[in-house]
Amino acid sequence: MQGDVAGTSDWPEAGFPGVRINPVSLLPEIVNDEVCRAALAQSTDPADHIFVLLVEGHAAEAAELLAEARFKDPESFRLRAFEAEVLRVSHRPDRALELFRQLLTEFHGTDREALVLQYMGKVQYTSGNISGAVEAFARALDLRVAHSADAALIYSSTVALQRARDVLDLAC
Repeated sequence: MQGDVAGTSDWPEAGFPGVRINPVSLLPEIVNDEVCRAALAQSTDPADHIFVLLVEGHAAEAAELLAEARFKDPESFRLRAFEAEVLRVSHRPDRALELFRQLLTEFHGTDREALVLQYMGKVQYTSGNISGAVEAFARALDLRVAHSADAALIYSSTVALQRARDVLDLAC
């Protein structure tokens, strides 16, 4: 993506223009504000706006928009995952993990299982449960490889797993 902040071109994609996953924090960051804002201006999907608010750390605003969107589309997988992400951004990792475990049970054996595991790994990583993160990222990567997922998703899981393993090794 042209115009990204220098040194971020090898960061994994985050699924929205101008946003990438920081390979150290494992959190999405806006690396090209102009591209991100232009994509938001064209989007009619409230989930895109919720995602960017979460990336910016605006949990309360994201929660408000999420409540409206969930009312209109209560079964949306993406919105349900963002509900847990709001909890993560709000520093409530236990509740976020609880919701992701519910999603994992519901989507076990489907193409969404790997995504739920990736989200779970991120929550565990950011809350300091590095061994749990390693396990979740490893399972997500295995599923993505087994299902021949998009290369960007496999790369994202690979980077996250390696980072979590590196942190775990440093702690030992």
